[in-house]
Amino acid sequence: MEKEIPDQLTALGHPQRLAVFRLLMRRHPDAVPAGEIANALAVKASTMSTYLAALVRAGLVTQTRSGTSLLYAVNMTTARQMFDYLFLDCCRGRPEICLPQSSGSPAMTDHRTYSVLFICTGNSARSIFAESLLRQIGGNRFTVYSAGTRPSSELNPFALQVLTDKGHDISDLRAKNVAEFSGPDAPDLDFVFTVCNQAANEECPAWEGQPISGHWGMVDPVKATGTDAEKSLAFQQAYGALKRRIEAFTALPVESLDRIALQSAVDDIARLTNEETQ
Repeated sequence: MEKEIPDQLTALGHPQRLAVFRLLMRRHPDAVPAGEIANALAVKASTMSTYLAALVRAGLVTQTRSGTSLLYAVNMTTARQMFDYLFLDCCRGRPEICLPQSSGSPAMTDHRTYSVLFICTGNSARSIFAESLLRQIGGNRFTVYSAGTRPSSELNPFALQVLTDKGHDISDLRAKNVAEFSGPDAPDLDFVFTVCNQAANEECPAWEGQPISGHWGMVDPVKATGTDAEKSLAFQQAYGALKRRIEAFTALPVESLDRIALQSAVDDIARLTNEETQ
């Protein structure tokens, strides 16, 4: 393994290859089509193929085929081995001098209420669903927010109708910019989830306090076409898929899990529910 580290670091030494790796890290555990990666990073398809091939050769990225599409995902086993080498060997067996102080600490055992932020692009449907669901299912265990990287001017009327039909209070819901949750006056966050692929593809700064993060991407109901009944069905399905994820999340023994176990559990929720809803 040690002999492979220089090749892996060399592969990540190119700015665009590093950008690809970071995007796939944000999308973990998803496998992402090459064309979507190219579009997100504004790179020509032929150039992107070269970048992805280099990352695959270095063992940092896996390639699978689905029909006519090639899908790429982070090889988390190799990535962890590379990080372990850097932290344990290069730090001379003292990872605490390289890692942030909170990285190895237990989960948020001193918290009584956990702050959760759901992010999407428009903050008009999926993230609003997630905010409303966790507030209802999680009760006073969680303080819940949602925001958009490019928020809509108003919430989607189909989404509001679904929430009303399900008995949610929609009076305080509004579309918000993710910028509201950064800076000195922003709330401390324990969890940050992206619920749409486009938001996860975008470059965002690291969150203060190192919250547990997860990607629970799903199909955008706003893009549904057809009759109003068909569009409404798409929103109902998105609501149902997010409800299953929120129920699984609220069932986690957050107080008793350390950060590694909690992050793994969050990723498992994404895998299981993706399989169920596809």
